[in-house]
Amino acid sequence: MLECKNITKKYGSKTAVDSISLIIEPGRIYAFLGPNGSGKTTLMKMAIGLVKPTSGNFYYNDSPIGQDSRSEIAYMSTEPYFYPWMTAKDVGDYYQDFFSDFSMKKYEHLLERMHLEKSMKTKSLSSGMMAKLKIAVTMARKAKVYLLDEPLNGIDLLARDEIMTSIIEASDSDTAIALSSHLVDELEKIIDTAYFIKDGHLVKTSQVEELRISEGKSIVDEYREIYGQGGIM
Repeated sequence: MLECKNITKKYGSKTAVDSISLIIEPGRIYAFLGPNGSGKTTLMKMAIGLVKPTSGNFYYNDSPIGQDSRSEIAYMSTEPYFYPWMTAKDVGDYYQDFFSDFSMKKYEHLLERMHLEKSMKTKSLSSGMMAKLKIAVTMARKAKVYLLDEPLNGIDLLARDEIMTSIIEASDSDTAIALSSHLVDELEKIIDTAYFIKDGHLVKTSQVEELRISEGKSIVDEYREIYGQGGIM
């Protein structure tokens, strides 16, 4: 469904992503794992067309990323991207104007689940409440691919459960979901495949269930081995 081939992104002399190739297929939930600065966000922004690769390409259903593909890919960035004058209702209206697959009914349901009022002003929201609002408006789309960049940042334990439930509900045989995070223990409960990214390189790909059965290891164990002292270079 979504594939990148030898993607590289350089900012001057710094290489943020270095020749990464991977595939995101329908019916599965993926995680881009790695510490801050590893290249996860840059990779996602190239997948949606917000950042242009230095070399290599992203493809959606075998065609280069473009206007048509962006209409079927829902992206949630780490940065707040709403105007400060907006209420939660304005955010929903804004998305409804831009995305034909946006469901106001589902959005209102997700707001209720996240304990957010439609009258709340975005400028008055805490970082955790803003994170929940971004999840609600993104997951209210009926997209084919969801790319969620650090969806659990600033979220307390109980709210994480609400977000995880919303993500799982969006998963089906026709939908692909990819999340980036450094909160590995939380994602292990729901993901099928983990892409470990370090210093802009894809250093390992692990199938969660296979890893658990064949090696008796968790994704958390794998993360420690890769990013701990003496890990994969």
